[in-house]
Amino acid sequence: MIPFPWRTSFLVDPFASFTLAILLLFVGKWLTQRHVWLQRYNIPEAVVGGMVCALVVCSLYYALDVRVVFELGARDMLLLYFFAAIGLGTDVRTLREGGRSLVVLLLLATGFMLLQNGVGMAAASAFGMDARAGLMAGSISLTGGVGTTLAWTPHFVDRLGIANAGELGLAANMVGMVSACLVGGPLAAWLMRRHRIVASGAADVEVGTRYQDEAHLRLDYHGVLMALLWLNLALMLGQGVNELFALTGLHLPSFVGCLMAGIGLRSAGQWLAPEGGRLWNWPSMRLGVALISDVCLGLFLTMALMGLRLWELEPVLGFMAVTMALQVLLAVAFTAFVVFRFMGRDYEAAVICSGFGGIALGSTATAIANMSAVVRAYGAAPRAFIVVPLVCGFFIDLVNALVIGLLAR
Repeated sequence: MIPFPWRTSFLVDPFASFTLAILLLFVGKWLTQRHVWLQRYNIPEAVVGGMVCALVVCSLYYALDVRVVFELGARDMLLLYFFAAIGLGTDVRTLREGGRSLVVLLLLATGFMLLQNGVGMAAASAFGMDARAGLMAGSISLTGGVGTTLAWTPHFVDRLGIANAGELGLAANMVGMVSACLVGGPLAAWLMRRHRIVASGAADVEVGTRYQDEAHLRLDYHGVLMALLWLNLALMLGQGVNELFALTGLHLPSFVGCLMAGIGLRSAGQWLAPEGGRLWNWPSMRLGVALISDVCLGLFLTMALMGLRLWELEPVLGFMAVTMALQVLLAVAFTAFVVFRFMGRDYEAAVICSGFGGIALGSTATAIANMSAVVRAYGAAPRAFIVVPLVCGFFIDLVNALVIGLLAR
């Protein structure tokens, strides 16, 4: 740990931060196993561990005037591995089946963004602020995430004259991500109880394994080695895919290329070696891919939450409290009464609803974490794990850019 010169502060180096994230994930798993209600309401284990750290760090800041900052360089690489694994686990036949659902969810997400921005702008006007500042507590930070917030901050500060736009956006994203983690799983459980939905019960879940199957998981050394090989190839190919998109002037999140590369490699492997071979055998490597994706997602979300600086909410506490309360209520109501209905009112729809909070309030990783917690309890939902990542990571960024450009003039 390296002390900062201006106050009692500590910088935790990348290796120590990564090691702490592993420990916190153990803490989250232990608390989830100990308290059944955490499983009942599908609270992700990583959220539990990450929030424990964030609350401890916040307490140190206020009680002892000590500031702890984590270097989280490994976080982004973990996300790339996770989405490469989602791609490898995707059968193109399932992708074709999800076409209609993808279009419907994109239209719903677009409509929600307009409502979301309307709430943010109305709240900003009510607090005597420039109405456009409310966009920073709308689709910029909540649907777009940290990257979109940082990208739009210079425009709001330099061209629109909203000096604290960056702080507003980052604070809204922070609250939104935590809220999305807390409401997604319970909302899915409530929908299943209210509508008496029968879960799939399928053991081949998309991320990790079902809770009751963890003790019986059997891994194959050769299969895990193959999984690592193809995941690395997906990351390398995904980088090339992103560079090709960049040549057209379209800049997408890095994980989009890895997701598409994984889908392409899975299709190529099944076409070239349908019965399996020495370097490609999906039945053998499936559990290895699932394990790696589960670990990477858990550590990514743990690191994202342990790095929250909750004290930074203090300067905008009043505006943020009112605005984010309205945004969370809007997201829950829209998901429960609109998204669930239009996505089919079945088990897949309930899983998609658990992830819609990630689209509306948090991030793609938050959406997947919520859905993972649900399927680990109730069984696989393959259509949800195709539709939500593609809407979150690919199409919604394009639509969001157009919406923001029209409103932030």
